[in-house]
Amino acid sequence: MSNTFLLELGLEEMPAHVVTPSINQFAQRITEFLKENRLNHGEVYNYSTPRRLAVIIEDLADKQEDIDELAKGPAKKIAQDEDGNWSKAAIGFAKGQGGSPDDIFFQELKGTEYAYIQKHEVGLPANKVLEKINEPLEAMVFPTRMHWGSTRFEYIRPIHWLVAMLDNQIINTKILDIQAGNSTRGHRFLGHTDIEIKTATDYVQTLKDDFVFADALERKNIIESQIEKIAKDNDWNIDIDQDLLEEVNNLVEYPTAFYGNFDSKYLSIPDEVLITSMKDNQRYFYAKTKDNKLAPVFIGVRNGNQKHIENVIAGNEKVLVARLEDAQFFYQEDQKHDINFYVEKLKNVTFHVKIGSIFEKMERTTVAAQVLAKYLSLNADELEALKRASMIYKFDLVTNMVDEFPELQGIMGEKYAELMGETSTVAKAIREHYMPTTAEGNLPESKVGSVLAIADKLDSIMSFFAVDLIPSGSNDPYALRRQAYGIDRIMQYQSWDIPLDMIQDEIIKQLDTKIDFSAHKNDVTDFVLERLRQLFKGEDIDKDIVETTIKSSTKSPLIIIELAELLKQKRNNPEFKGMIESLSRVNKLASKADSTNTEIDIKLFQNDSEQALFDSISKIDTKQTIEVLFEQMNDLSPIINKYFDETMIMDKDEKIKNNRLAQLRAISDINAIFGDLEELVIK
Repeated sequence: MSNTFLLELGLEEMPAHVVTPSINQFAQRITEFLKENRLNHGEVYNYSTPRRLAVIIEDLADKQEDIDELAKGPAKKIAQDEDGNWSKAAIGFAKGQGGSPDDIFFQELKGTEYAYIQKHEVGLPANKVLEKINEPLEAMVFPTRMHWGSTRFEYIRPIHWLVAMLDNQIINTKILDIQAGNSTRGHRFLGHTDIEIKTATDYVQTLKDDFVFADALERKNIIESQIEKIAKDNDWNIDIDQDLLEEVNNLVEYPTAFYGNFDSKYLSIPDEVLITSMKDNQRYFYAKTKDNKLAPVFIGVRNGNQKHIENVIAGNEKVLVARLEDAQFFYQEDQKHDINFYVEKLKNVTFHVKIGSIFEKMERTTVAAQVLAKYLSLNADELEALKRASMIYKFDLVTNMVDEFPELQGIMGEKYAELMGETSTVAKAIREHYMPTTAEGNLPESKVGSVLAIADKLDSIMSFFAVDLIPSGSNDPYALRRQAYGIDRIMQYQSWDIPLDMIQDEIIKQLDTKIDFSAHKNDVTDFVLERLRQLFKGEDIDKDIVETTIKSSTKSPLIIIELAELLKQKRNNPEFKGMIESLSRVNKLASKADSTNTEIDIKLFQNDSEQALFDSISKIDTKQTIEVLFEQMNDLSPIINKYFDETMIMDKDEKIKNNRLAQLRAISDINAIFGDLEELVIK
């Protein structure tokens, strides 16, 4: 028999960002419950609005699958005594399987006889199993939780109703004191408080008839088509931001898109400010004219129908204009002062109580930026622009506009810098230093902006590590992991070979501060390099290659990235296995060498293979690209093999032995650039 199961949980309005992950979790927990309880089923359909989470499951089995299995118990010598009497262990085993000792039989397994019972369990009817459907609902987890009334039970929002139906049959279950029924609720304002659902398959249409589109995808498509019609009717270009669409979709049950106007005088404010006011603060979409200029309009979505829509438009216009008035005022007020005024204010703004002010951070970043610039050989114009940008790049944090719209930091810095006479290079670097703003966000494009971004992020990591505020476990309140990952990505994008240990040494040498930055220097380097694991995951690098290269002796993220890509590319080559085996053999023997004995005395050589190996090593240039170095080491492999064939490393003569180990140590030191070769899986 084909059954349709409906489960709906009715709640107080949930935050928009919680709805989608909640319905996904809801559906997953329900299907896992059915699987654990041996109830087969067909398609699962998800439904969600701000006030409800629901699933419809088609072709649900009438009953659980029966269980036929062989249950294994204790060994025979434990189950029975010498006279054949059952032990307590056997009696307990039988009872646990729902039988008696008479059901036990013995069967040999690997030379030992064990007690067994043939277990047969008849499956329960579906409606009986579903009486426990409240369990997966009560187990749901949320980013924030609340409790209400006198209960200690916590949930994302208070629960108001529960629908659980198998076709037209109500399931006998409840959550808290709310008994499941066949009554749902329509739209809060347009619909009814109680709506009877006659059968599970009527659910979607019953809600539609009461002004609720329960299908989130259908609701989203409606919003998109309504906005597209507005754009077409008015000859506008409207970029339907998918993140905003998702948020708006999870705020409404019966969507109606509309548009309103604002005075064109506000177009004198930078587009970014207007868009932020509309999109981030009011959840409006914006429109552009055919010549790609921002139009003095906004597009909103109402949770309701067209009735009295003119009042809705007027109310939204009033709210937006109030925000635009504030923005215009802030924009004009901010321009009454120069950049030096704002930079001076930063002396009184704390970056962190243990580290100092934002002004002091800019001073440190200026040092770091100059060190990086010289290492990267920036030209005179770039050096000058970088120095100026690093001395002022946080100034917009104390402007009125950024105080009101924090998400515009950097963006307003660029706008104001240009208005106040800074070059476009300096202004762009101020905006770009925040990039990437998310783990996979856009990277800075300009060279000056990229250097400033690395310097700023590196200073943050060094500073927090210096005062022992180091991320542990999942705890990372200052987003240092994201900043380290950003450093790695920028270096990769710009193809910059920057050794983190050497750069830190030079920065620390030039800093004039009471903070001890040297104590955790190695920890900072390891921390930034560890973020490469995240980068490698996105580039499908095998785990053994990741573990190998992360332990490279080089402290340059770019070289490690190039090395991982090279090993990925070369590992299927015929000669790869032989090369790695040769180098690994060298490493094992070299570990026995005296680290203080690095001199190689060619007078102690006793065969031609020793001299050949020495000559070959002397020609290797470790400053070449990683690919050239790899080929050089590959060419060295047969010479190493011949050397081992003709040479006894652990010679009885101590001098000869140490000389040979020193020669192997020289090769091992080069190998260290490739990482820990023991981690490589060689097929």
